[in-house]
This record gives sequence, C-alpha cells and structure tokens, in this order.
Amino acid sequence: QVQLVESGGGLVHPGESLRLSCATSGFTLDFYAIGWFRQAPGKERERVSCIGAKDESPFYADSVKGRFAISRDNDAKAIYLQMDNLQPEDTAIYYCAREGMLYCRGNPDYWGQGVQVTVSS
Repeated sequence: QVQLVESGGGLVHPGESLRLSCATSGFTLDFYAIGWFRQAPGKERERVSCIGAKDESPFYADSVKGRFAISRDNDAKAIYLQMDNLQPEDTAIYYCAREGMLYCRGNPDYWGQGVQVTVSS
C-alpha cells in the first residue's frame, strides 16, 4: 500500500536549520509529484512546497521562499525539505503528501502522519 513517513523534525533556535525527509513506499516515486504541508495550532493548513516528477518547477509558498528547498532522490524513494533560517512562525506539524502523477495538483490523495518542527528562542 501507499505509505509516506516523515522524519527529521525537532526543536531548534531561530536561524538554525533542519532537513525533513519523506520516505515513500508502495508506489513508483519516479512518476509522482510530492508536496510538503504544515499546520500550526489554530491556523489553516498551508502548502509549503511541491516538486513534480519530471520538469515542473518546484513550488514554494511566499512564507518560505528563499529559505526552504525541496528535492527528491528517486533511487532512495525519498523527498527532502531543507529548511534554513528557521523562525518561530515556522513552528508546525509538517506533512508530506502524494499530490498526483507527474504534476503538482494541490490535492493530495495520500498523506504521511506528520512530524513536529519547533522553533523557539
């Protein structure tokens, strides 16, 4: 079955970095777009980034543009989110999700369970 598992979260100080990983199984990752989402307490879920299977330019929310970078390693069956210069407003539960075949569609069909990222001074 389709499965996505996030890892790499934790607690950091403002200005520090984390790299989140999304390990996938149960489908051929090469053909699918994968997105990262986050949700903070009391706030709506936000689409942070997405990377297509082929030549689609990665998507970044304005709130993270220039600080976060999405990448994929199809051989490792994994998607990554490098988060630099983290700020308290980045504190949230982060989810990876399968968005669709080839292209980022913004309507995921499978989700990971989420991983906590906390940025605190």
